[in-house]
Amino acid sequence: MPHKILVVDDEESMRNVLSILLRKEGHDVATCDGGVEAIAALQNSRFDMVITDLKMPEVSGIEVLRSAKSVNPAVPVVMITAFATAESAVEAMKLGAADYITKPFRVDDVRRIVRGCLSGGASPYADNAQTDAGSFNVTHLIVSGSQAMRDVLSLLPRISASDANVLVTGESGTGKELVAKSIHEMSARSGAAFVTVNCGAIPENLLESELFGHVKGAFTNAIANKKGLFEMADGGTIFLDEIGDMPQPLQVKLLRVIEDGDFRRVGDAETRRANARIIAATNKDLKEAIRDGSFREDLFYRLNVLPLKLPPLRNRVGDVPVLIRHFLERMKPVRRLDAEAMEILSRYPWWGNVRELENMIERLVVMSDGDVILPRHIPDEIRMPESLPLPQEIPPGGVNLDGIIEDIEKRYLVKALEKANGVKTDAAKLLNLSFRSFRHRLAKYQLGKADEEGE
Repeated sequence: MPHKILVVDDEESMRNVLSILLRKEGHDVATCDGGVEAIAALQNSRFDMVITDLKMPEVSGIEVLRSAKSVNPAVPVVMITAFATAESAVEAMKLGAADYITKPFRVDDVRRIVRGCLSGGASPYADNAQTDAGSFNVTHLIVSGSQAMRDVLSLLPRISASDANVLVTGESGTGKELVAKSIHEMSARSGAAFVTVNCGAIPENLLESELFGHVKGAFTNAIANKKGLFEMADGGTIFLDEIGDMPQPLQVKLLRVIEDGDFRRVGDAETRRANARIIAATNKDLKEAIRDGSFREDLFYRLNVLPLKLPPLRNRVGDVPVLIRHFLERMKPVRRLDAEAMEILSRYPWWGNVRELENMIERLVVMSDGDVILPRHIPDEIRMPESLPLPQEIPPGGVNLDGIIEDIEKRYLVKALEKANGVKTDAAKLLNLSFRSFRHRLAKYQLGKADEEGE
C-alpha cells in the first residue's frame, strides 16, 4: 500500500536521492527544502511519515519534529543528519522520533527503517528508537566499521545497565569521552547531568574547588559560595578525564567520595553527599603509576570496576575510510577524496588517532585548491612517513601488508635520491639495485622522471 512521505532537507541532492528511493518503493513523496516550508506543508497536508534532516538553517529538524507531532502524534519521524551527537539524538527520541541515522547512510538501512515504521512494527533499529532515555542506545553515533571497535561497542549496553564505576583507557584521541557520554546516555541516569572535568588541565590549587566547590571567603577571590562538579553531577555522571594526572592529595579525597559519597567544599566544615556515577579515563599506564608511587592502588581498584580499553586507530582496520567520509560530510567547503589519496591516508598509522585524522582532513579541505583532494595535497610526512615501526601485535582485522611494503619501498627510493643529490645511478647503487630495476620502481610510484639516464 503506498504511503505519503514528507522528505525535508536543505540539500537538493539528498532530497533527490531519498525521493527516488522512496518512489521506487511505491510511495507518494513530497519534498521541502527547509524547516519553514516543511512546517507549512504539515499544516496543510496529512503525511504517513516524515524524514527530516536535523541541522538546517532557520528552522531545525527538531522544530519540524515538534510540528509533525503536534499535528499528528502518531506520525513516525526519522531524523537524518551528518552532525550526530548524543545530545541531539536523545532530544529527538524524547520528543518522539522513530529513529535516527547518520549520513552517509546505506540505502538498505533506509528501506528497512521506512518499512518498519510504516508497518506499525518495531523499528529495524529498535535499540536506537526507544523513547525511554534510560534505555536509548547511542552506540551507532560512534563512527566505526572495524571489528575491534564493534567488540568495544558490544559491551556498552551491559556497562550502561550497571551503576558501577568505569575506567576507560586508551591512547589520546581514541574517543574516550564519546564512549563515556554514550554510556551515560544509555543508562538510567541519562535524564540528569553529564559533567566533564580534565584533571590534567586544571592547576592543583584550583582542582579541589572545581570538584567539590568552595564557600565564600575560603581563599582570595572566593566572593561567593560555589557548587562543585560532583554536586552538579548529582544523580548523573561525572567524567574524570586524564585521571592519571590527578594530584595525590586529591586522590585521597576522591577515594572518600567513592567509598561513602561524602565530601566538603573548600573552607566548609559541613559534609555533603553526591550520588554521581564516576567514569574515569586515562592514556597512562596506571599500574606503572602505582609502582612509581604517583597513583594510589586503592583508588585504582575503586575506579577499575568495569574496565574498558579502546584500541588505537592503527589497529582498527577499515575505520579510516569510514571516518574520512564522515568528516568530509561535515566540513565545508564540500570536498571528495581521490582514490589514491584515500589509500595513502588509510595506510598511515595515525599515532594521534581519530583526533589527528580529523585535524588532517580539516587541513586538507582548507588547503586543497579544487573539489577533489589529491595525493599532492597530502603532506610529505603522511605520504612518506619517516618511520613505520612494527606493530606489537596484528589486530583482529589484519593489516594491509602490501600497502606497508609499498610505503617502505617508496620511502627508501626517496631517501636514496636525496642522498645521491638526484643522481639515479648513484641512488640505485645505494639500494643495491640495477639502474633498470631502480627506474622501474620510480615509474611504478610516479617518483620523478624515471626515463632520464643517470639524472
